Formats: sequence, structure tokens, C-alpha cells
Amino acid sequence: MMDARFDLVRTLGLALPGVRAAVKYDGSPVLRVNGVFLAGLATHPSAEPETLVVRAGFEERERLLEEAPETYYVTGYYSRHPVVLVRLARTGPEVLRDLLKTSWRMAQAKRRSRRAAK
Repeated sequence: MMDARFDLVRTLGLALPGVRAAVKYDGSPVLRVNGVFLAGLATHPSAEPETLVVRAGFEERERLLEEAPETYYVTGYYSRHPVVLVRLARTGPEVLRDLLKTSWRMAQAKRRSRRAAK
């Protein structure tokens, strides 16, 4: 079951400041920091089963795709967003922790830019 694979992501994510576990409108698990998306299971039909969606800058995503295409990918649906798709079966705790830290930093920056725009 996909939620079982997300358990490790949830545990690692909740160790970061301000991160909360939530459920999206479709019932899939997601992590948010101060209301901003951090990571979640990919639910779009273009994604493979047991895939994590995590924030990543476009340059970082290109680097990940080049270095480990067996682990990271992107589909047309997700390509316009600053995210990368991660095959959970091909990652371990250290990799997930690093991905979540990067996503956390990006979510914090997005939150700051939202507040500045108000």
C-alpha cells in the first residue's frame, strides 16, 4: 500500500520545524509547512505508483534527472511545476531526508514571498 511507503517520508518530514501532516481532498497524504506544500504522494495518472512529489528547483530537478534517472523522473503534467517525482522504492532515509530539507527551504521561501506580496 502506498501509505506504508509514505510513513518514512512522514516521520522524516515531521522532524523539520513547522511541518504538519495532512490529507488532500482526494484522501492522499501530504506534508505542509505553514500551509505550504512540502511533499506528497503523486496522484496524477501520469505518475507511477508509489511516487513521491517533492519540491525541487528546476535546475536541481535537471541535475537529479541526469544523475539518477532510475530514481527521479517528471511527467508532462508535473513539468511546469518546481517539483520532482521520486520512486520511493529506490530511495532510502538519507536521500529522503535531503530531499525534504531542500523542499522545506523552498516552501519557507514561498511563504516569505507570499507574505511580502500582501
